[in-house]
Amino acid sequence: MKIPRYYADLGSFLKPNRVLVLYGPRQVGKTTLLKDYLASASFKHRLDSGEDVRIQEILEYPDFAKIREYASGYDLLAIDEAQKIRNVGQALKILVDQVPGIRVIATGSSSFDLAGQVGEPLTGRKITLTLYPVAQVELTGMFTPFELRERLEEFLIFGGYPEVAASSDRKEKARILTEVSSSYLLKDILALDRIKSSKIVMDLLRLLAFQIGSEVSLSELAQKVGLDYKTVARYLDLLEKSFVILTLRGFSRNLRNEMTKKAKYYFFDNGIRNALIANFNPLDLRDDAGGLWENFLLLERIKRQAYRAVPVNYFFWRTWEGQEIDLIEEREGRLFAFEFKWMGKGREPKKFREAYPEAEFEVVNRETYLGFVGVP
Repeated sequence: MKIPRYYADLGSFLKPNRVLVLYGPRQVGKTTLLKDYLASASFKHRLDSGEDVRIQEILEYPDFAKIREYASGYDLLAIDEAQKIRNVGQALKILVDQVPGIRVIATGSSSFDLAGQVGEPLTGRKITLTLYPVAQVELTGMFTPFELRERLEEFLIFGGYPEVAASSDRKEKARILTEVSSSYLLKDILALDRIKSSKIVMDLLRLLAFQIGSEVSLSELAQKVGLDYKTVARYLDLLEKSFVILTLRGFSRNLRNEMTKKAKYYFFDNGIRNALIANFNPLDLRDDAGGLWENFLLLERIKRQAYRAVPVNYFFWRTWEGQEIDLIEEREGRLFAFEFKWMGKGREPKKFREAYPEAEFEVVNRETYLGFVGVP
C-alpha cells in the first residue's frame, strides 16, 4: 500500500537557482518521495547521496571549477542525505550562484546539522519543507472520515511512520517501530563527538515518554539520569533538532499567576514513543490514553498547519492554581485555544477568558478531531 504524500509534487516548489531543502525525521519517506518525483521529472537530472565518498570529495571544498564541472549538462541536481557532506552549504551556494538556471534538491534527516551548514550560506537562496510521519490529511485519499475514525486507536498506538501505516499486521508494526527506535532514532545525535552514550539518551527519552502532557523539570531529569542540568538541556535541544521530540513552552503576557518556566515535551510520533517504553497494548489495557491523544492531536495539528504553510507559534497555558489549556496557537495576531479531551467534557478556564477575552476557545474530542487535523 503506497501512501500519497502531501509534497508528492516537489516540482511545484522548485525554482531556478534556488535550493529546495527537504528536512524530516529518519525513515519518514524523504528518499522515496525524492525518487518518485525524479522518476517523472522532465528535467535532465542527477541523483547523488551525501554518503558517497566521491560526492563528498567534490562538494566539501569550495572549488568553483570542480563544482561547475560536476553540475555541467544538468537542469536538476538532487543530493540525498546532504547533511553527510561537510560545508555542503558553501557548495550549494556556488551551484546556484554560478550555474545559470540550475535547480537543486537537498534532503536531510538532521536539522541541527544540515540547517547549521545551509542556513547562512543559502540566505535568500533556499526553500525549506519539512516532511513528517504520515498525517491524517494525507490519508483522506485512501480512507473515508468514517474509516479514519475506525482506525483511530491504531494511529494512537502505532503512529504514522509510512512503513508502519502501510502494514496491517500489529506484530509487524511493532517490529518496525522497535527497529527504528533502536537503530535509527539516535543515529544523527550519536554521530556528534560530544555524545558518547546512547543508553543515557534513551533513558532520558523514556523518562519523557512517561511524562507526555505534563510539565517537566530539567533538574529532576538530570538527577534521574545522572547528568548535570546544562547537559540535559543540551541533549533535549539536540533531540528536538533531530526530529525526535517537540518542546512546548508556557504562554504568558506577564500575568503573575501564569506558569512559563517549565516546558512540556512531546514525540514526533506516537509509535516511537510507545516503542521506547515497549508498550503496544490496546487502549483498554493501558492508563495513558489521554497522553497519547494529546500527543497525537498536537502533532497532527502541527502537520496540518505546516503543510498549509500557516505561520504559527505554539504554547500551552497554565496557572499556579492549576487551570490549564493544552494548546495555544498564536497566529495572525490572534490567540486560538484548544483543550484536548479523550474522555468527558472540557470547558474554558475562567482565568483565561478574563485575561484574553478576544481569544477563541474550542474543545477537541473524538467527535470533532477530524476537522481540527484538517480532514474535510
